Amino acid sequence: MTEEPTRKLAVLLHADIIGSTSLVQLNETVAHQRIQDAFRRFSVIITTHGGTTHEIRGDALVAEFSRASDAVTAALAFQVANTAHNEGLSDEVRPELRVGVAMGEVVVADNTVTGEGIVLAQRLEQLAEPGGVCVQGAAYETMPKRLPFDYENLGEKELKGFNEPVRVYAVRQQSEPRTPSKQQEAAIDLPDKPSIAVLPFNNMSADPEQDYFSDGITEDIITALSKVSNLMVVARSSTFTYKGKMVDIKQVGREQGVHYVLEGSVRKAVNRVRVTAQLIDAATGHHIWAERYDRELNDIFAVQDELMREIVVALDVELREGEQFRMWSSGTSNVEAWECVRLSAPIILGSVQKDLLKAKKWLERALELDPEYAIAWVMLGWFHQNYVDVAGGMSDSTAVREALDAMRECAQKAIELDPSCADAYSVMAMCHMELKEFDAAIEYAERSIELAPGNAENISEAAVILNKSGKPQRALELAKRALRLCPMYRAGFLRSLASAYRFTGNPEAAADTFREAVKRQPDMLSGHVNLTSVLGELGRIDEARDAASQVLYIAPDFSISEYSQGLSYRNPEDLLRVAEGLRQAGLPD
Repeated sequence: MTEEPTRKLAVLLHADIIGSTSLVQLNETVAHQRIQDAFRRFSVIITTHGGTTHEIRGDALVAEFSRASDAVTAALAFQVANTAHNEGLSDEVRPELRVGVAMGEVVVADNTVTGEGIVLAQRLEQLAEPGGVCVQGAAYETMPKRLPFDYENLGEKELKGFNEPVRVYAVRQQSEPRTPSKQQEAAIDLPDKPSIAVLPFNNMSADPEQDYFSDGITEDIITALSKVSNLMVVARSSTFTYKGKMVDIKQVGREQGVHYVLEGSVRKAVNRVRVTAQLIDAATGHHIWAERYDRELNDIFAVQDELMREIVVALDVELREGEQFRMWSSGTSNVEAWECVRLSAPIILGSVQKDLLKAKKWLERALELDPEYAIAWVMLGWFHQNYVDVAGGMSDSTAVREALDAMRECAQKAIELDPSCADAYSVMAMCHMELKEFDAAIEYAERSIELAPGNAENISEAAVILNKSGKPQRALELAKRALRLCPMYRAGFLRSLASAYRFTGNPEAAADTFREAVKRQPDMLSGHVNLTSVLGELGRIDEARDAASQVLYIAPDFSISEYSQGLSYRNPEDLLRVAEGLRQAGLPD
Protein backbone atom coordinates (compact mmCIF):
# COMPACT_ATOMS: atom_id res chain seq x y z
CA MET A 1 0.00 0.00 0.00
CA THR A 2 1.37 3.40 -1.02
CA GLU A 3 2.00 5.77 1.87
CA GLU A 4 0.06 9.05 1.83
CA PRO A 5 2.53 11.89 1.01
CA THR A 6 3.45 14.14 3.94
CA ARG A 7 4.48 17.75 3.34
CA LYS A 8 6.51 19.43 6.06
CA LEU A 9 9.36 21.79 6.89
CA ALA A 10 12.55 19.91 7.81
CA VAL A 11 16.34 20.09 7.99
CA LEU A 12 17.79 18.05 5.15
CA LEU A 13 21.23 16.57 4.72
CA HIS A 14 22.55 15.58 1.30
CA ALA A 15 25.86 13.73 0.98
CA ASP A 16 27.63 12.70 -2.19
CA ILE A 17 30.71 10.60 -2.98
CA ILE A 18 33.43 12.61 -4.71
CA GLY A 19 34.72 11.09 -7.93
CA SER A 20 32.83 7.84 -7.62
CA THR A 21 33.48 7.02 -11.29
CA SER A 22 37.23 7.29 -10.76
CA LEU A 23 37.03 5.02 -7.73
CA VAL A 24 35.09 2.41 -9.73
CA GLN A 25 37.73 2.54 -12.47
CA LEU A 26 40.42 1.73 -9.90
CA ASN A 27 38.57 -1.38 -8.66
CA GLU A 28 34.86 -1.73 -9.32
CA THR A 29 34.10 -4.40 -6.68
CA VAL A 30 36.11 -2.77 -3.89
CA ALA A 31 34.76 0.69 -4.75
CA HIS A 32 31.12 -0.41 -4.51
CA GLN A 33 31.79 -2.19 -1.20
CA ARG A 34 33.55 0.80 0.33
CA ILE A 35 30.99 3.32 -0.87
CA GLN A 36 28.21 1.27 0.69
CA ASP A 37 30.30 0.84 3.84
CA ALA A 38 30.76 4.62 4.06
CA PHE A 39 27.02 5.17 3.76
CA ARG A 40 26.29 2.50 6.38
CA ARG A 41 28.71 4.13 8.82
CA PHE A 42 27.22 7.55 8.10
CA SER A 43 23.69 6.17 8.63
CA VAL A 44 24.66 4.88 12.08
CA ILE A 45 26.01 8.32 13.05
CA ILE A 46 22.89 10.00 11.66
CA THR A 47 20.68 7.77 13.81
CA THR A 48 22.70 8.41 16.97
CA HIS A 49 22.28 12.16 16.40
CA GLY A 50 18.50 11.94 16.11
CA GLY A 51 18.24 11.89 12.32
CA THR A 52 16.60 9.52 9.83
CA THR A 53 18.27 8.22 6.68
CA HIS A 54 15.52 8.23 4.07
CA GLU A 55 17.36 6.84 1.10
CA ILE A 56 20.74 5.85 -0.30
CA ARG A 57 20.81 6.09 -4.05
CA GLY A 58 23.92 5.21 -6.03
CA ASP A 59 26.59 7.57 -4.76
CA ALA A 60 24.34 9.87 -2.68
CA LEU A 61 22.62 9.79 0.72
CA VAL A 62 19.62 11.79 1.97
CA ALA A 63 18.68 12.25 5.64
CA GLU A 64 16.23 14.31 7.66
CA PHE A 65 16.67 16.04 11.04
CA SER A 66 14.59 18.20 13.35
CA ARG A 67 17.46 20.55 14.17
CA ALA A 68 20.25 21.97 12.03
CA SER A 69 22.71 21.58 14.92
CA ASP A 70 22.10 17.81 14.99
CA ALA A 71 22.57 17.53 11.23
CA VAL A 72 25.84 19.47 11.26
CA THR A 73 27.14 17.62 14.33
CA ALA A 74 26.42 14.27 12.63
CA ALA A 75 28.03 15.40 9.37
CA LEU A 76 31.21 16.60 11.05
CA ALA A 77 31.42 13.50 13.25
CA PHE A 78 31.25 11.33 10.14
CA GLN A 79 33.82 13.38 8.23
CA VAL A 80 36.32 13.10 11.09
CA ALA A 81 35.71 9.34 11.45
CA ASN A 82 35.83 8.77 7.67
CA THR A 83 39.15 10.59 7.33
CA ALA A 84 40.65 8.35 10.01
CA HIS A 85 39.07 5.28 8.37
CA ASN A 86 40.53 6.14 4.95
CA GLU A 87 44.00 6.71 6.41
CA GLY A 88 43.99 3.07 7.47
CA LEU A 89 43.38 1.78 3.91
CA SER A 90 46.35 0.42 1.99
CA ASP A 91 45.18 1.47 -1.50
CA GLU A 92 43.68 4.54 -3.19
CA VAL A 93 40.04 3.40 -3.20
CA ARG A 94 39.11 5.89 -0.48
CA PRO A 95 35.58 7.30 -0.66
CA GLU A 96 35.40 10.96 0.36
CA LEU A 97 32.12 12.79 0.85
CA ARG A 98 30.83 16.32 0.59
CA VAL A 99 27.80 17.27 2.68
CA GLY A 100 25.18 20.01 2.35
CA VAL A 101 22.64 20.97 5.04
CA ALA A 102 19.54 23.08 4.35
CA MET A 103 16.10 23.90 5.70
CA GLY A 104 13.14 23.62 3.39
CA GLU A 105 9.78 22.11 2.62
CA VAL A 106 9.77 18.50 1.54
CA VAL A 107 7.33 15.75 0.66
CA VAL A 108 7.90 12.35 2.31
CA ALA A 109 6.27 9.25 0.84
CA ASP A 110 7.33 5.60 0.75
CA ASN A 111 10.60 6.48 2.53
CA THR A 112 11.49 8.84 -0.31
CA VAL A 113 12.05 12.57 0.14
CA THR A 114 11.44 15.10 -2.60
CA GLY A 115 11.04 18.86 -2.69
CA GLU A 116 12.90 22.14 -2.68
CA GLY A 117 14.72 21.41 0.58
CA ILE A 118 16.49 18.38 -0.89
CA VAL A 119 17.48 20.25 -4.03
CA LEU A 120 18.91 23.10 -1.94
CA ALA A 121 20.90 20.69 0.25
CA GLN A 122 22.28 19.07 -2.90
CA ARG A 123 23.33 22.43 -4.36
CA LEU A 124 25.08 23.32 -1.09
CA GLU A 125 26.85 19.98 -0.99
CA GLN A 126 28.33 20.73 -4.42
CA LEU A 127 29.97 23.85 -2.93
CA ALA A 128 31.70 21.92 -0.12
CA GLU A 129 35.33 20.91 -0.20
CA PRO A 130 36.24 17.20 -0.14
CA GLY A 131 35.49 16.01 3.38
CA GLY A 132 33.69 19.30 4.04
CA VAL A 133 30.24 20.53 5.08
CA CYS A 134 28.31 23.54 3.75
CA VAL A 135 25.24 25.00 5.47
CA GLN A 136 22.49 27.32 4.28
CA GLY A 137 22.52 30.71 6.01
CA ALA A 138 19.00 30.23 7.40
CA ALA A 139 20.05 26.95 8.99
CA TYR A 140 23.24 28.54 10.33
CA GLU A 141 21.18 31.18 12.13
CA THR A 142 19.30 28.52 14.13
CA MET A 143 22.48 26.90 15.47
CA PRO A 144 23.78 27.79 18.97
CA LYS A 145 27.22 29.33 18.54
CA ARG A 146 28.46 27.63 21.71
CA LEU A 147 29.00 24.45 19.69
CA PRO A 148 32.68 23.65 18.95
CA PHE A 149 32.50 24.58 15.26
CA ASP A 150 34.36 27.08 13.11
CA TYR A 151 32.31 28.87 10.44
CA GLU A 152 33.49 30.50 7.21
CA ASN A 153 31.08 32.86 5.48
CA LEU A 154 31.29 32.01 1.76
CA GLY A 155 28.95 34.87 0.86
CA GLU A 156 25.78 34.79 -1.22
CA LYS A 157 25.79 32.22 -4.00
CA GLU A 158 23.67 31.93 -7.12
CA LEU A 159 22.34 28.38 -7.10
CA LYS A 160 20.80 26.60 -10.06
CA GLY A 161 17.02 26.39 -9.74
CA PHE A 162 16.73 29.18 -7.14
CA ASN A 163 15.70 32.74 -7.98
CA GLU A 164 17.29 34.41 -4.94
CA PRO A 165 20.95 34.15 -3.88
CA VAL A 166 21.59 31.91 -0.86
CA ARG A 167 24.10 32.75 1.86
CA VAL A 168 26.41 29.80 2.47
CA TYR A 169 28.68 28.87 5.37
CA ALA A 170 31.43 26.24 5.45
CA VAL A 171 31.54 24.50 8.85
CA ARG A 172 34.51 22.73 10.42
CA GLN A 173 35.14 20.98 13.71
CA GLN A 174 37.28 23.01 16.08
CA SER A 175 40.48 21.20 16.93
CA GLU A 176 41.11 20.66 20.62
CA PRO A 177 43.68 18.68 22.59
CA ARG A 178 42.78 15.14 23.62
CA THR A 179 43.66 15.94 27.23
CA PRO A 180 42.21 19.35 28.02
CA SER A 181 43.98 20.52 31.13
CA LYS A 182 47.45 20.68 32.59
CA GLN A 183 46.04 19.34 35.84
CA GLN A 184 44.88 16.19 34.10
CA GLU A 185 48.18 15.74 32.24
CA ALA A 186 50.03 15.92 35.55
CA ALA A 187 47.73 13.24 37.01
CA ILE A 188 48.63 10.62 34.37
CA ASP A 189 51.33 8.78 36.28
CA LEU A 190 51.95 5.05 36.11
CA PRO A 191 50.33 3.30 39.07
CA ASP A 192 52.26 1.00 41.39
CA LYS A 193 50.26 -2.04 40.29
CA PRO A 194 49.99 -3.45 36.73
CA SER A 195 47.78 -1.34 34.47
CA ILE A 196 46.21 -1.96 31.08
CA ALA A 197 44.23 -0.20 28.36
CA VAL A 198 42.06 -2.46 26.18
CA LEU A 199 41.65 -0.92 22.72
CA PRO A 200 38.42 -1.56 20.76
CA PHE A 201 38.85 -4.85 18.92
CA ASN A 202 38.67 -4.32 15.16
CA ASN A 203 35.67 -5.73 13.33
CA MET A 204 37.17 -7.80 10.50
CA SER A 205 33.80 -9.16 9.34
CA ALA A 206 32.49 -8.29 5.90
CA ASP A 207 29.53 -6.47 7.47
CA PRO A 208 30.32 -3.18 9.30
CA GLU A 209 27.06 -3.60 11.21
CA GLN A 210 28.79 -6.39 13.12
CA ASP A 211 30.69 -3.71 15.09
CA TYR A 212 28.42 -4.40 18.05
CA PHE A 213 29.90 -7.91 18.27
CA SER A 214 33.55 -6.86 18.42
CA ASP A 215 32.67 -3.92 20.69
CA GLY A 216 30.82 -6.31 22.99
CA ILE A 217 33.84 -8.58 23.34
CA THR A 218 36.02 -5.57 24.15
CA GLU A 219 33.56 -4.33 26.76
CA ASP A 220 33.27 -7.78 28.34
CA ILE A 221 37.05 -7.92 28.75
CA ILE A 222 37.17 -4.44 30.33
CA THR A 223 34.29 -5.26 32.68
CA ALA A 224 35.91 -8.52 33.77
CA LEU A 225 39.30 -6.91 34.40
CA SER A 226 37.69 -4.11 36.42
CA LYS A 227 36.82 -6.70 39.09
CA VAL A 228 40.50 -7.46 39.78
CA SER A 229 41.72 -5.34 42.68
CA ASN A 230 45.45 -5.80 41.90
CA LEU A 231 45.05 -4.48 38.35
CA MET A 232 44.15 -1.06 36.98
CA VAL A 233 42.11 -1.17 33.77
CA VAL A 234 41.21 1.97 31.85
CA ALA A 235 37.49 2.55 31.28
CA ARG A 236 35.70 1.84 28.02
CA SER A 237 34.76 5.53 27.71
CA SER A 238 38.45 6.37 27.47
CA THR A 239 39.81 3.64 25.21
CA PHE A 240 36.92 3.79 22.74
CA THR A 241 38.10 7.29 21.73
CA TYR A 242 40.63 5.37 19.61
CA LYS A 243 37.96 3.36 17.77
CA GLY A 244 38.53 3.34 14.03
CA LYS A 245 41.88 5.15 14.30
CA MET A 246 45.48 4.18 13.61
CA VAL A 247 47.23 4.48 16.97
CA ASP A 248 50.76 4.56 18.32
CA ILE A 249 50.86 2.11 21.24
CA LYS A 250 53.47 4.16 23.07
CA GLN A 251 51.26 7.25 22.75
CA VAL A 252 48.28 5.28 24.09
CA GLY A 253 50.39 4.25 27.06
CA ARG A 254 51.34 7.87 27.77
CA GLU A 255 47.82 9.25 27.30
CA GLN A 256 46.17 6.59 29.44
CA GLY A 257 48.95 6.23 31.99
CA VAL A 258 49.28 2.44 31.69
CA HIS A 259 52.03 -0.17 31.51
CA TYR A 260 50.32 -2.40 28.93
CA VAL A 261 47.95 -2.21 25.96
CA LEU A 262 45.76 -5.03 24.63
CA GLU A 263 44.62 -4.88 21.02
CA GLY A 264 42.87 -7.40 18.83
CA SER A 265 40.35 -8.20 16.14
CA VAL A 266 37.20 -10.24 15.64
CA ARG A 267 35.96 -11.92 12.48
CA LYS A 268 32.45 -13.39 12.69
CA ALA A 269 31.10 -15.38 9.76
CA VAL A 270 28.03 -17.62 9.86
CA ASN A 271 28.70 -19.99 12.79
CA ARG A 272 32.44 -19.38 13.12
CA VAL A 273 34.39 -16.71 14.96
CA ARG A 274 38.07 -15.82 14.92
CA VAL A 275 39.52 -13.69 17.71
CA THR A 276 43.11 -12.44 17.72
CA ALA A 277 44.68 -10.60 20.63
CA GLN A 278 48.09 -9.29 21.53
CA LEU A 279 49.43 -7.79 24.73
CA ILE A 280 52.02 -5.06 24.28
CA ASP A 281 54.42 -3.31 26.64
CA ALA A 282 53.39 0.33 26.14
CA ALA A 283 56.81 1.71 27.09
CA THR A 284 58.84 -0.35 24.61
CA GLY A 285 56.25 -1.44 22.05
CA HIS A 286 57.39 -5.06 22.47
CA HIS A 287 54.84 -7.85 22.22
CA ILE A 288 54.52 -9.83 25.45
CA TRP A 289 51.92 -12.32 24.32
CA ALA A 290 49.73 -12.99 21.26
CA GLU A 291 47.14 -15.62 20.43
CA ARG A 292 44.56 -16.49 17.78
CA TYR A 293 41.37 -18.42 18.50
CA ASP A 294 39.37 -20.09 15.70
CA ARG A 295 36.20 -21.54 17.15
CA GLU A 296 32.54 -22.28 16.68
CA LEU A 297 30.42 -19.21 17.48
CA ASN A 298 28.95 -20.95 20.52
CA ASP A 299 32.47 -21.18 21.98
CA ILE A 300 32.92 -17.39 22.12
CA PHE A 301 32.53 -17.31 25.90
CA ALA A 302 35.18 -19.99 26.33
CA VAL A 303 37.47 -17.89 24.12
CA GLN A 304 36.93 -14.87 26.36
CA ASP A 305 37.64 -16.97 29.44
CA GLU A 306 40.90 -18.32 27.98
CA LEU A 307 41.93 -14.86 26.86
CA MET A 308 41.37 -13.45 30.35
CA ARG A 309 43.43 -16.20 31.96
CA GLU A 310 46.29 -15.51 29.54
CA ILE A 311 46.24 -11.79 30.38
CA VAL A 312 46.25 -12.37 34.14
CA VAL A 313 49.15 -14.83 33.83
CA ALA A 314 51.13 -12.60 31.47
CA LEU A 315 50.78 -9.60 33.80
CA ASP A 316 51.60 -11.74 36.86
CA VAL A 317 48.49 -10.43 38.62
CA GLU A 318 47.57 -12.09 41.90
CA LEU A 319 43.84 -12.74 42.13
CA ARG A 320 42.24 -12.33 45.53
CA GLU A 321 39.68 -14.75 46.88
CA GLY A 322 36.56 -14.86 44.71
CA GLU A 323 37.90 -12.62 41.94
CA GLN A 324 38.37 -15.38 39.38
CA PHE A 325 34.74 -16.43 39.82
CA ARG A 326 33.47 -12.85 39.69
CA MET A 327 35.35 -12.07 36.48
CA TRP A 328 32.94 -14.12 34.40
CA SER A 329 29.83 -14.22 36.55
CA SER A 330 26.59 -12.51 35.42
CA GLY A 331 26.99 -13.95 31.95
CA THR A 332 25.11 -16.36 29.72
CA SER A 333 25.85 -19.40 27.58
CA ASN A 334 23.33 -18.30 24.96
CA VAL A 335 25.01 -16.36 22.14
CA GLU A 336 21.78 -14.85 20.83
CA ALA A 337 20.86 -13.56 24.31
CA TRP A 338 24.33 -12.02 24.62
CA GLU A 339 23.95 -10.38 21.21
CA CYS A 340 20.57 -8.91 22.18
CA VAL A 341 22.10 -7.29 25.27
CA ARG A 342 25.03 -5.97 23.23
CA LEU A 343 22.67 -4.43 20.67
CA SER A 344 20.69 -2.73 23.43
CA ALA A 345 23.64 -1.38 25.43
CA PRO A 346 24.66 1.63 23.27
CA ILE A 347 21.03 2.80 23.16
CA ILE A 348 20.31 2.47 26.87
CA LEU A 349 23.67 3.60 28.26
CA GLY A 350 23.81 6.38 25.66
CA SER A 351 20.22 7.45 26.49
CA VAL A 352 19.16 7.37 22.81
CA GLN A 353 15.53 8.13 23.61
CA LYS A 354 13.94 7.41 20.26
CA ASP A 355 15.30 3.84 20.18
CA LEU A 356 14.65 2.88 23.81
CA LEU A 357 11.61 0.73 23.04
CA LYS A 358 13.63 -1.16 20.43
CA ALA A 359 16.31 -1.77 23.07
CA LYS A 360 13.67 -2.97 25.53
CA LYS A 361 12.44 -5.55 22.99
CA TRP A 362 16.00 -6.85 22.59
CA LEU A 363 16.32 -7.21 26.37
CA GLU A 364 12.97 -8.97 26.62
CA ARG A 365 14.15 -11.36 23.90
CA ALA A 366 17.41 -11.95 25.80
CA LEU A 367 15.49 -12.83 28.96
CA GLU A 368 13.14 -15.06 27.00
CA LEU A 369 16.20 -16.99 25.80
CA ASP A 370 17.91 -16.96 29.21
CA PRO A 371 15.78 -15.79 32.17
CA GLU A 372 18.82 -16.15 34.47
CA TYR A 373 21.01 -13.71 32.53
CA ALA A 374 21.86 -11.22 35.31
CA ILE A 375 23.30 -8.49 33.08
CA ALA A 376 20.14 -8.51 30.94
CA TRP A 377 18.18 -7.70 34.11
CA VAL A 378 20.69 -4.95 34.92
CA MET A 379 20.26 -3.38 31.49
CA LEU A 380 16.47 -3.56 31.85
CA GLY A 381 16.90 -1.70 35.14
CA TRP A 382 18.88 1.03 33.38
CA PHE A 383 16.11 1.17 30.77
CA HIS A 384 13.66 2.20 33.51
CA GLN A 385 16.25 4.67 34.88
CA ASN A 386 16.24 6.40 31.49
CA TYR A 387 12.55 7.12 31.96
CA VAL A 388 13.18 8.54 35.42
CA ASP A 389 16.00 10.75 34.05
CA VAL A 390 13.75 12.18 31.34
CA ALA A 391 10.61 12.54 33.45
CA GLY A 392 12.10 13.30 36.86
CA GLY A 393 9.94 15.49 39.04
CA MET A 394 8.51 17.23 35.98
CA SER A 395 6.15 14.37 35.09
CA ASP A 396 3.38 12.41 36.75
CA SER A 397 4.77 11.17 40.08
CA THR A 398 2.83 7.88 39.85
CA ALA A 399 4.47 7.04 36.54
CA VAL A 400 7.89 7.91 37.93
CA ARG A 401 7.26 5.74 41.00
CA GLU A 402 6.20 2.83 38.78
CA ALA A 403 9.44 3.19 36.78
CA LEU A 404 11.46 3.19 40.02
CA ASP A 405 9.61 0.11 41.27
CA ALA A 406 10.40 -1.69 38.02
CA MET A 407 14.02 -0.55 38.25
CA ARG A 408 14.32 -1.94 41.79
CA GLU A 409 12.71 -5.27 40.79
CA CYS A 410 15.20 -5.68 37.93
CA ALA A 411 18.19 -4.91 40.17
CA GLN A 412 16.93 -7.26 42.87
CA LYS A 413 16.43 -10.06 40.34
CA ALA A 414 20.01 -9.59 39.07
CA ILE A 415 21.39 -9.67 42.62
CA GLU A 416 19.43 -12.86 43.40
CA LEU A 417 20.82 -14.51 40.27
CA ASP A 418 24.38 -13.30 40.93
CA PRO A 419 25.17 -11.75 44.33
CA SER A 420 28.60 -10.70 42.97
CA CYS A 421 27.17 -8.59 40.10
CA ALA A 422 28.60 -5.12 40.76
CA ASP A 423 26.45 -3.45 38.11
CA ALA A 424 23.26 -4.68 39.79
CA TYR A 425 24.26 -2.98 43.03
CA SER A 426 24.93 0.23 41.10
CA VAL A 427 21.41 0.17 39.63
CA MET A 428 19.94 -0.51 43.07
CA ALA A 429 21.96 2.33 44.61
CA MET A 430 20.68 4.81 42.03
CA CYS A 431 17.12 3.63 42.58
CA HIS A 432 17.35 4.19 46.34
CA MET A 433 18.82 7.65 45.80
CA GLU A 434 15.93 8.63 43.53
CA LEU A 435 13.58 7.42 46.30
CA LYS A 436 15.55 9.53 48.84
CA GLU A 437 16.50 6.38 50.76
CA PHE A 438 20.04 7.64 51.23
CA ASP A 439 21.51 5.12 53.70
CA ALA A 440 20.50 2.22 51.45
CA ALA A 441 21.83 4.10 48.41
CA ILE A 442 25.24 4.51 50.08
CA GLU A 443 25.34 0.85 51.13
CA TYR A 444 24.64 -0.44 47.62
CA ALA A 445 27.01 2.05 45.98
CA GLU A 446 29.90 1.03 48.25
CA ARG A 447 29.14 -2.65 47.64
CA SER A 448 29.30 -2.06 43.90
CA ILE A 449 32.77 -0.54 44.26
CA GLU A 450 33.91 -3.37 46.52
CA LEU A 451 32.93 -5.95 43.88
CA ALA A 452 34.45 -4.06 40.93
CA PRO A 453 37.10 -1.66 42.27
CA GLY A 454 38.15 -0.66 38.75
CA ASN A 455 34.74 0.10 37.21
CA ALA A 456 34.95 3.83 36.44
CA GLU A 457 31.29 4.23 35.48
CA ASN A 458 30.02 2.71 38.72
CA ILE A 459 32.51 4.73 40.75
CA SER A 460 31.39 7.97 39.09
CA GLU A 461 27.73 7.08 39.77
CA ALA A 462 28.67 6.37 43.38
CA ALA A 463 30.28 9.82 43.63
CA VAL A 464 26.94 11.38 42.61
CA ILE A 465 25.11 9.32 45.20
CA LEU A 466 27.56 10.08 48.04
CA ASN A 467 27.51 13.78 47.22
CA LYS A 468 23.71 13.99 47.31
CA SER A 469 23.65 11.81 50.42
CA GLY A 470 25.63 14.33 52.45
CA LYS A 471 29.06 12.68 52.04
CA PRO A 472 30.84 15.15 49.70
CA GLN A 473 34.38 14.33 50.87
CA ARG A 474 33.95 10.65 49.98
CA ALA A 475 32.30 11.78 46.72
CA LEU A 476 35.35 13.89 45.86
CA GLU A 477 37.65 10.94 46.47
CA LEU A 478 35.54 8.69 44.23
CA ALA A 479 35.16 11.30 41.46
CA LYS A 480 38.94 11.73 41.24
CA ARG A 481 39.37 7.95 41.21
CA ALA A 482 36.91 7.62 38.33
CA LEU A 483 38.78 10.25 36.34
CA ARG A 484 42.07 8.42 36.80
CA LEU A 485 40.45 5.28 35.42
CA CYS A 486 39.05 7.26 32.49
CA PRO A 487 41.67 9.81 31.32
CA MET A 488 39.68 10.67 28.16
CA TYR A 489 36.76 11.37 30.42
CA ARG A 490 33.12 12.02 29.55
CA ALA A 491 31.18 15.10 30.63
CA GLY A 492 29.32 13.09 33.27
CA PHE A 493 32.56 12.29 35.08
CA LEU A 494 33.37 16.00 35.24
CA ARG A 495 29.89 16.79 36.54
CA SER A 496 30.44 14.34 39.43
CA LEU A 497 33.76 15.99 40.27
CA ALA A 498 32.34 19.51 40.02
CA SER A 499 29.45 18.71 42.35
CA ALA A 500 31.85 17.25 44.89
CA TYR A 501 34.03 20.36 44.69
CA ARG A 502 31.00 22.53 45.35
CA PHE A 503 29.85 20.75 48.47
CA THR A 504 33.34 20.38 49.92
CA GLY A 505 33.64 24.17 49.91
CA ASN A 506 35.44 24.85 46.62
CA PRO A 507 32.86 26.59 44.38
CA GLU A 508 35.54 28.20 42.17
CA ALA A 509 36.88 24.77 41.18
CA ALA A 510 33.27 23.62 40.77
CA ALA A 511 32.54 26.44 38.33
CA ASP A 512 35.64 25.71 36.24
CA THR A 513 34.82 22.00 36.14
CA PHE A 514 31.14 22.48 35.29
CA ARG A 515 32.22 24.82 32.48
CA GLU A 516 34.51 22.13 31.08
CA ALA A 517 31.67 19.59 31.35
CA VAL A 518 29.22 21.64 29.27
CA LYS A 519 31.95 22.40 26.76
CA ARG A 520 32.31 18.66 26.22
CA GLN A 521 28.54 18.04 26.15
CA PRO A 522 26.77 21.27 25.11
CA ASP A 523 23.25 19.79 25.38
CA MET A 524 23.66 18.59 29.01
CA LEU A 525 20.89 20.49 30.83
CA SER A 526 22.02 19.48 34.32
CA GLY A 527 25.53 20.73 33.58
CA HIS A 528 24.27 24.17 32.49
CA VAL A 529 21.90 24.34 35.47
CA ASN A 530 24.67 23.56 37.94
CA LEU A 531 27.09 25.96 36.26
CA THR A 532 24.44 28.70 36.47
CA SER A 533 23.76 27.94 40.13
CA VAL A 534 27.37 27.94 41.28
CA LEU A 535 28.15 31.15 39.36
CA GLY A 536 25.11 32.75 40.99
CA GLU A 537 26.34 31.58 44.39
CA LEU A 538 29.76 33.11 43.70
CA GLY A 539 28.16 36.43 42.79
CA ARG A 540 29.50 36.31 39.22
CA ILE A 541 26.14 37.51 37.99
CA ASP A 542 26.99 38.41 34.39
CA GLU A 543 28.51 34.96 33.83
CA ALA A 544 25.59 33.35 35.66
CA ARG A 545 23.09 35.07 33.37
CA ASP A 546 25.01 33.95 30.30
CA ALA A 547 24.89 30.39 31.63
CA ALA A 548 21.17 30.80 32.42
CA SER A 549 20.52 31.76 28.79
CA GLN A 550 21.87 28.35 27.75
CA VAL A 551 19.53 26.67 30.25
CA LEU A 552 16.56 28.44 28.67
CA TYR A 553 17.79 27.63 25.18
CA ILE A 554 17.76 23.90 26.00
CA ALA A 555 14.61 24.04 28.18
CA PRO A 556 12.53 27.15 27.31
CA ASP A 557 9.90 26.28 29.97
CA PHE A 558 12.46 25.80 32.73
CA SER A 559 11.44 26.78 36.25
CA ILE A 560 13.37 26.41 39.50
CA SER A 561 10.46 24.83 41.35
CA GLU A 562 9.80 22.10 38.76
CA TYR A 563 13.49 21.32 38.33
CA SER A 564 13.99 21.11 42.10
CA GLN A 565 11.24 18.50 42.38
CA GLY A 566 13.42 16.08 40.44
CA LEU A 567 16.48 16.57 42.69
CA SER A 568 17.37 14.21 45.54
CA TYR A 569 19.43 15.78 48.35
CA ARG A 570 19.57 14.43 51.90
CA ASN A 571 20.37 17.87 53.35
CA PRO A 572 17.59 20.40 52.61
CA GLU A 573 20.12 23.23 52.80
CA ASP A 574 22.00 21.74 49.82
CA LEU A 575 18.86 21.91 47.70
CA LEU A 576 18.13 25.46 48.88
CA ARG A 577 21.69 26.41 47.97
CA VAL A 578 21.26 25.15 44.41
CA ALA A 579 17.90 26.91 44.02
CA GLU A 580 19.18 30.21 45.44
CA GLY A 581 22.10 30.22 43.00
CA LEU A 582 19.62 29.84 40.13
CA ARG A 583 17.53 32.75 41.45
CA GLN A 584 20.63 34.94 41.63
CA ALA A 585 21.12 34.23 37.92
CA GLY A 586 17.57 35.39 37.17
CA LEU A 587 15.97 32.08 36.25
CA PRO A 588 12.20 31.95 36.88
CA ASP A 589 10.77 30.35 40.00
